Amino acid sequence: MLARPLDEEIGGHFGHYIRQVPDGDVLAILEEQGAEALSLFRSLPEEQGDYRYAPGKWSLKELILHMSDTERIMTGRLLRIARGDATPQPGFEQDDYVAAAQADKLTLAYLIEDYAALRRSTLLLLRGIPEEAWTRMGVASGVNMSARAFAYVVAGHERHHLNVIRDRYLGTESAY
Repeated sequence: MLARPLDEEIGGHFGHYIRQVPDGDVLAILEEQGAEALSLFRSLPEEQGDYRYAPGKWSLKELILHMSDTERIMTGRLLRIARGDATPQPGFEQDDYVAAAQADKLTLAYLIEDYAALRRSTLLLLRGIPEEAWTRMGVASGVNMSARAFAYVVAGHERHHLNVIRDRYLGTESAY
């Protein structure tokens, strides 16, 4: 089981996401979250993908795309740190990524399939990280972080956005 990162392994705003992850095996949590997210996403009709809960907010398709983009970026950071790459990694502007992706031109079905493939890839990557690599430190977005901290960021970021989808896009109670 991958231990929760220590305070000195967490920098900046990332702690917000890490604190949302319940105790337990983060790899099992990510696997369960993936199944839960896919079940939720697959229950949505295609036309709901364009829904925005308020003017100026992302559509549901944009939010799902954002979740995938962020997972790719965070696992890329994790991989580089775990492999001993000491090159500082830049931040990214999420709104610019969403705008450039043009999610409105993609189907909800495509975004769901992309998410499913990504989560499978994430789990395969994480299961292959050597034990001693999890506590390696690196710089991303101007803060020092461990490789394992980014596994928790992925889980916490997803948890946050699944709650947003339930609460603001679907108007249902959060499961968490």
